[in-house]
Amino acid sequence: MAALNTLLLLLAALAIPGLINRTRALLAGRKGIRFAQHLYDVRLLLRKGAVYSPTTTAVFRAAPSVTLGTALVAALFVPVGDLPSALSFEGDLIAFAYLLALGRVALILAAMDTGSSFEGMGASREALYGALVEPALMLVFGTLALLSGYTSFDAIFSGDAVNGVQLVVVLLLAAYVLVKIVFTEAGRVPVDDPRTHLELTMIHEVMCLDYCGVDLAYIKMAGWLKTAALSMLAADAVAATCCPRWWAAAPLAVLVTGLSVGIVESTQARNKLARNTTFILTVAALAVLVFFTGYLLQLNIGLQ
Repeated sequence: MAALNTLLLLLAALAIPGLINRTRALLAGRKGIRFAQHLYDVRLLLRKGAVYSPTTTAVFRAAPSVTLGTALVAALFVPVGDLPSALSFEGDLIAFAYLLALGRVALILAAMDTGSSFEGMGASREALYGALVEPALMLVFGTLALLSGYTSFDAIFSGDAVNGVQLVVVLLLAAYVLVKIVFTEAGRVPVDDPRTHLELTMIHEVMCLDYCGVDLAYIKMAGWLKTAALSMLAADAVAATCCPRWWAAAPLAVLVTGLSVGIVESTQARNKLARNTTFILTVAALAVLVFFTGYLLQLNIGLQ
């Protein structure tokens, strides 16, 4: 079962970028690139060697492997519906959050290691947005732990840990916040635009300007895994309200993120940098509201 869980997570990580591209092309009235074009691009990068500047150190060379490794291990904590995850222990939701943070820190240090002013600006913005979005992520996890009484993703989404019609709205709002967090963590519109080529306005992409070949492939794959893991948690929260089964959660994770990101990128422009802080703080404020709503509901349930 754990092997099936891991396989579904990997398939979701590969399918979400393709669905985003196809959704964007369909809404723009274009033929667009093929569904698996991102896989061909990464395969091409994996065949190429890496080039390093003489000004960089071992930090720059190790960062892609650290980023991919942390994203992969973090994804192994996430269950798909009622399937058991490959890794699980009490408090693994905290380990999940800080594994993602470790990958971000590795990229930030690598960007600063290059000595480039552009990459330094990107690292500064990434650190700011990461610090702002982390409270929202932890509050969502706190809400799930509060409703279920567990601090492990496996136990939270086991199928019977979270119940009660009055908690459905809280779970749906928690899933909505997680999808909003995906936009920030994955560097998508309206926070960032992965297709931009202007260093002064880039955030995540500008930190990777000096990477090429296999290192750049590792960073791209890490981004796919991070997006899939957060998307699967959102899908698990939605599925827990009606059908907490893997065959419902797995396609839901792909559809919710793929369609929402594709639609937003086709209908909205990227925020000005000054507005990104407001956007992320609004997500954090919504996470606070969700947490206290869940707390008050649990308080009323206990009084009965």
